Amino acid sequence: MPQQMLRRAQAPSTATRSETEPPPPLPRPRLLPLRRVFLIGATIAITAVAGYEMYAVFGVGGLTLLETIVLALFVILFAWISFSSVSALVGCILQLAEPRRDLGIDPTAPLPAIGTRNALLLPTYNEDPRHVMARLQAIYESVAETGEVANFDFFVLSDTRDPDIWIAEEAAYLELVRRTGSAQIFYRHRAANIGRKAGNIAEWVSRFGGRYANMIVLDADSLMTGDAVVRLIDALDRHPHVALIQTLPVIVNGTTLFARLQQFAARLYGATIARGIAWWHGPESNYWGHNAAIRVAVFARHAGLPTLSGRKPFGGHILSHDFVEAALMRRAGWAIQMAPDLAGSYEETPPALSDYMARDRRWCQGNLQHLGVLAAHGLHWVSRLHLLMGIGSYVTAPLWVAMLLTGLLISLQARFIRPEYFPPGFSLFPNWPAQDPVRAAWVFGATMAILVLPKVLSVVAVLVQRDQRRAFGGGMAVVVGSFFEILLSALIAPVMMLSQSRSVVDVLLGRDSGWQVQRREADIQPLASSLRRFVAHTAVGAVLAAAAYAVSPPLFFWMTPVTLGLLLAVPIASFTSSDKIGHRLKRLRLLLTPEDRERPKILARANELRKTWGADETDNAIVWLSRDPELRETHRAMQASPPPRPRGEVDIDLAVARAKLESFETLEDAIAFLTPAEKMAALNDPPTLERLLSLPKDAPSRA
Repeated sequence: MPQQMLRRAQAPSTATRSETEPPPPLPRPRLLPLRRVFLIGATIAITAVAGYEMYAVFGVGGLTLLETIVLALFVILFAWISFSSVSALVGCILQLAEPRRDLGIDPTAPLPAIGTRNALLLPTYNEDPRHVMARLQAIYESVAETGEVANFDFFVLSDTRDPDIWIAEEAAYLELVRRTGSAQIFYRHRAANIGRKAGNIAEWVSRFGGRYANMIVLDADSLMTGDAVVRLIDALDRHPHVALIQTLPVIVNGTTLFARLQQFAARLYGATIARGIAWWHGPESNYWGHNAAIRVAVFARHAGLPTLSGRKPFGGHILSHDFVEAALMRRAGWAIQMAPDLAGSYEETPPALSDYMARDRRWCQGNLQHLGVLAAHGLHWVSRLHLLMGIGSYVTAPLWVAMLLTGLLISLQARFIRPEYFPPGFSLFPNWPAQDPVRAAWVFGATMAILVLPKVLSVVAVLVQRDQRRAFGGGMAVVVGSFFEILLSALIAPVMMLSQSRSVVDVLLGRDSGWQVQRREADIQPLASSLRRFVAHTAVGAVLAAAAYAVSPPLFFWMTPVTLGLLLAVPIASFTSSDKIGHRLKRLRLLLTPEDRERPKILARANELRKTWGADETDNAIVWLSRDPELRETHRAMQASPPPRPRGEVDIDLAVARAKLESFETLEDAIAFLTPAEKMAALNDPPTLERLLSLPKDAPSRA
C-alpha cells in the first residue's frame, strides 16, 4: 500500500500488471455538467442579488471601511448557505419524484448471489467491548440470514490503549465466537496504533487485503443489515469502474434530548440533502469513513496516505482520512459513488453537547489539515471542492463571529462617535452616514429564510408523501417536531459557532487535539460541570447583549437569536444531556423517527444482545488473565510483535514495568503499582507477562 505523492505525479509502481492496469471506462451520468452549472450558477445568482441588496443597505451615504468588511463577509457567508439551499431544493424535487435506483440497487428485487470474497472491518478504540461485539453479532446473524455469509469474513481491528479494555475485548471476542460458532470472525490488536483509524485499516489491507475483492468499513457504533451488505457488494461487482460506494447512515438509539434532536434532524432532513448532493456529485462523490463498501485492490494501490510535512496539528498523520482517500482514488480514474436510497445502514451520535463538541474539535483539526492536500497534483476539481467545503464548514464559524462583531462596531460607532460630515479636502455636499433600515430588515429575513430553507423543503417533501408522513407519526408530529428542532438548534447554533471559532484558533496556534475516546452512553451533565464548560459562552453572550443594549433597545432585540443561545448555554447543555427528558418526549411522541415507531430487526437484535451480554466479573486485566486459562492462552496466541525500535531506543514503560516486577511479591502489588501504560507494555511483552502471571495471588506466610 504505497504512500501517495501529493505535490507531483505518482512514480511508476513495481506492482504486477493486473494491479496497475487502468480502470475501466468511467460512465458519466446524463447531463452531469449541466447539473453542476445549474448549481453553481444558481448560487452565484442568488448571492449576487443578496449582495446587491446588502450593498444598497450601506450604500445610501457611501461605504465606510467597516461596512465594506461586513459586505465582503456577508457575500462569502451567503454564498455558503445558498449553495446548500440550492442543493437541498434539487434533493426535495428528487424525493418527490420516482424512487431512484442508484447503481441499479433495487431494494425490492430478490437478493443477488455474491461471487467474490469480501471482508467486513470493524475498527475500535477503547470502546465498550460488549457493545461492539453485540453489534457485530447482530450484523453477522443478519448476513447469515441472506445465505451469503460464506463469502464474508469479519474482523475486529482494535487500537485500544487501555489494558483492561483490551483484555475485555479478547474475552468478548471469545464469547462472540462461542455464540455464533463461526470460524469467520477474527480479532486483531495492534501493538502500536500508528496512523490512528486510517493506519488501522491500512495495516489490515497490507497484511490481509490480498485475499479479498471488497471490504465494508464500519465504525464501532455502526450497524448494517445483511441485505444492505450483500446489495453493496453486488453493486461493486456489477460496476467495475466504481471503487467505493458510500451509504447514508441513519442515526439510531438516541436516548438523551440532544441525541434525539440530532437523530430526528438527520432522519427528517438527511434524505433530501443526500439526494441533492448525490445528484451533482455523480462519480466524484465523497467518503465519510464508515458504512461504505470499497474495492480492496484499488484502495491498496491508490489510497495510501502520506504523512504531511511540518509539525502538528497541520503536519503528521492525516486525521480526516476519508475525504483524502476518496480524492486519491478518484485521481486514479476510479468512480466514488453514493447510494443515499439504500436502507439498512445505521450509526449513533454523541449523547450530549459537550461530547459532540469534543468530536467536532477533532474533526476541525482534521479538516483544516486538508489545506495541505488542497493543491495536490491531479485531483479532480470536485474532489478539491469536497476538501474546500470541509475546510469551510469550520472556517465559516469565525467569519460569522467577525461579521457579527464588525456590525456591532458599526452600530457603536454610529451611537457614540460623532460623524464627520465634511471630510478633508473639497466637497460640495456633506457625507451623511446612513443605512436603509427597511431594506436591512428584508435582507435579514431573506438570510434567515435561506438558512432554514433546506429544513423546510425536507418537511414539505415528507408531508406530501403519505408513507413518509405516516412513518414519522403523521403530519402534525412532523410539523411540531421540526418546529421544536429548529428552535432548539437555533439556540445551540451560537454555542457551536463560538466553539468552532475557538477550535479554528487552537489549530492555527498549533494545539493538537489528540485522540480522545468517544463517549456513547447517556449520562446527564451536572449543572456545575456544564457551568465550567460553558461559562465562557455565557460571558460572551452577556457582553454582546450589554453592548447591543447600550446602542439601542431595537439592536438588542435584533441580536437575541445570538445572545439568547449564549446566555442559556449552561442550562441548555445540562437540559439536553438528560435521557429522562428524552424518554419523556418519546412518550409524548415528539421527535419520533420511523425507527422509533417500527424498530428494524437488526437494531432490536443488537439492543437485545447488549442487554444479554451481561457484566464482566472483573474490570482488571491482570486478575482476569490469572483466573481464566482459556483467555490467557488466547491472549498469548494473539500477542502482536511490537514494531522494531531504532537502535539504542528503549521502551521506557516496559523497562519500568520489568524493574517494578522485581520488587513485587503478589499480583495485588502489580495491580496497585503498575500504571496503565506500564501494564499495557507488560501485556504486550511475552516474557514480562509470564513473569507477571507467575506471581502468587497472596503474600507468602512468614512463620
